[in-house]
Amino acid sequence: MLHVTCCVLCEIMLSINDLRVGTHIVYEGAPYEILEVQHLHIGRGSSSIQTKLKNLKTGQILARNFKPADMFEKAGIEKQKVKYMYRHRGEYWFSEEQNPKNRFVLSEEQLGDTIRFLKPNTTVEALNFKENMLNINLPIKMDFKVVEAPPAIRGNTAQGGNKTVTIETGAQIIAPLFINEGDTIRVNTQTGMYVERTEKGH
Repeated sequence: MLHVTCCVLCEIMLSINDLRVGTHIVYEGAPYEILEVQHLHIGRGSSSIQTKLKNLKTGQILARNFKPADMFEKAGIEKQKVKYMYRHRGEYWFSEEQNPKNRFVLSEEQLGDTIRFLKPNTTVEALNFKENMLNINLPIKMDFKVVEAPPAIRGNTAQGGNKTVTIETGAQIIAPLFINEGDTIRVNTQTGMYVERTEKGH
């Protein structure tokens, strides 16, 4: 059982004006993360918000509109550094960073798009709610080896341009034409976009 040090958190209530991208709330008894917030103005001074919410237990994404009278309990999310170990039959296994024997598992549904950038022995941030591990946050920027890259057509590299390459996790990334198989590239894991080449392949 993964050990997490928990603190006593007072119940904090949030209005729609407190909701931001990344805010964690309790909605219908479950912890959610706000993915998108759009303010809608209706009539005289009246406003509501349109949101996208991610259920941190199941990975399900909901679209919900809320009114000024709506209030939300802030979800007391604890964070802890853990290490991703391996995948087995759709289950993703993690352990305490300093104690590999203390392990927990998350499903593909819970992790969602995060699995595109998961590679063994990567240290990530686990999200814990009421002593249950719910999900993880990846480092914003990570380095990956390019395992497949179509050759650039001669003459195009001088003009710039992009192509689709495959990195070691199997994810496909839009990268500049000069990127080749064997290169190591840095990727923004939140946007899935190429940042720079950090090492040229031999």
